[in-house]
Amino acid sequence: MLRSDSLLMLVELRAENYAVIDHAIATLGPGLNLLTGETGAGKSILVDALALLMGGKSSADVVRHGAEKAVVACVFESTPGAETILEENGIDTEAEEIILRREILSPGKSRVFVNNQPATVAVLKQLAPELALVHAQTETLASFDQTQQRMLLDRFGGIATDAVAEAHAHWRAAQEKLNELLTGEQDRLRLVDLWSYQRKEIEGAQLEAGEDERLETEKRVLANAEKLYAAAMGAFEQLYEGGASAEAALRAALRNVEELARYDPRFDGAAQQIASARASVSDVGATLRDYAEGIDASPERLAEIEDRLALLDRLKRKYGKTVAEVIAFGEDVARKLAEVDDRDEILKALRAELAQAEGAYRKAASALSAERKVAAAKLAKLAEAQINSLAMKVKFAIEVVPAETESAWTASGWDAIEFRIATNAGEPLKPLTEIASGGEMSRVMLALKVAVEENAAKSVKTGSMKGLKKKVTPRTLVFDEIDIGIGGRAAEAVGQKLKTLARGQQVLCVTHLPQIAAFADQHLAVEKRESQGRTRTQIRVLDEAARTREVARMLSGAKVTETSLQHAAQMIAASR
Repeated sequence: MLRSDSLLMLVELRAENYAVIDHAIATLGPGLNLLTGETGAGKSILVDALALLMGGKSSADVVRHGAEKAVVACVFESTPGAETILEENGIDTEAEEIILRREILSPGKSRVFVNNQPATVAVLKQLAPELALVHAQTETLASFDQTQQRMLLDRFGGIATDAVAEAHAHWRAAQEKLNELLTGEQDRLRLVDLWSYQRKEIEGAQLEAGEDERLETEKRVLANAEKLYAAAMGAFEQLYEGGASAEAALRAALRNVEELARYDPRFDGAAQQIASARASVSDVGATLRDYAEGIDASPERLAEIEDRLALLDRLKRKYGKTVAEVIAFGEDVARKLAEVDDRDEILKALRAELAQAEGAYRKAASALSAERKVAAAKLAKLAEAQINSLAMKVKFAIEVVPAETESAWTASGWDAIEFRIATNAGEPLKPLTEIASGGEMSRVMLALKVAVEENAAKSVKTGSMKGLKKKVTPRTLVFDEIDIGIGGRAAEAVGQKLKTLARGQQVLCVTHLPQIAAFADQHLAVEKRESQGRTRTQIRVLDEAARTREVARMLSGAKVTETSLQHAAQMIAASR
């Protein structure tokens, strides 16, 4: 297995009973890993499987026909950030690796395991930014909306939105508090009389938390005073006072045993034990006598307690299950009445709080806009150079337009961000989503991602990405057939771009183009074969000879010729 001392990466990816794949294992290495094979062999399905392990949405449709469940799993080399995420979610770490597994049952339910411990899709989504960034085949410029463009720009510039998000939360909270007071004013005024009555009733009761339990105990004693007195005095008589009491019997026994001990030391211990028992009986007897003498069979006190408990029960039925809850209800009512009385002062304070929150948000959002404009100019310049290096000639720009009206305020700022491009000389810049050519779309997306990821990797190395402390460059970048619609010189340029990108990160790419396949650091072939009436998929890591033959197949089709083999060997040699 190829490993890297400098790059943390995806080590292994496997799928069982997943779509058309019965059982397949891909062993990956550092640098540029390329997946090739016949159409329908399952190349893109493997990328979809990895996307599922990064928290993507699952479906019962992916379960292979006749199987009870589909299983996808992968092994990543761990990162400090990933280990922190695991610790925060109560998941044990597994040496220097992170093992992700997801099972999709035929009814459609999904189960997640991280390091063989039960987990959730939310944990996978938290780990994804640390481990891999998957650009799936289904990703098009049509889905590359302004939100996605903003996220890409922020990633490029190392821009954090935490300060704006915090300011936005404070502004929303202040706004909601003010609106709640204003919109609930009529309801409050209608309830003032009720609240006043409730407060008067609760305060008039002069409640003490826990007094109902204390009074219930006292009631039981008073209601059974005669029984308790008789029981206590009866026990006192039997233990201490009566002629045949236990204390008298122990006293007589003690005299006899002490007499024995004078002649035989063996009875010294017995005498001490009887003396101790006699002392204990005396103590218990005194306690029983004092308890009996303290019993006050007062009908008046009993009636007073019963009246108090009846009041407490009535209040608890109205305001809470316990006396403590009734007290809390009364305090809440008193607070509401105070708010009505102090309405003008509260409104004034809330408006001042809202104005302060607005000012803080405007300041944070303005600073964020300024950062984005600087980053937009740099990214536009780099992206334009990257796009033009892929056999195109375009003009590229990024517009950052602050929308300062409150309706546009969000936790990520108030900017409207739009990537614009002109693909032909003399044409005006248009929104990126209006590009028609599939080949142009693929190249633009690749160029943008290369520009962003190269800058992110460079910033992490130099420590300049201080705004993205928790959003480090993913260790593995995955591109699924991003070369669709291109060929010739442009394909070779894409291969060179992927190769350059793979110097700083592990890259996994699905391709149909021999010009790109020639640049592989590790070439994996996905192959289908039929066995026992079922189609089966296998993945092979190609050696030098097999790799040359695979590139030749991609050049000439099913029939590999000597000419195509020579051409493939030349392409591979040239890519180095």
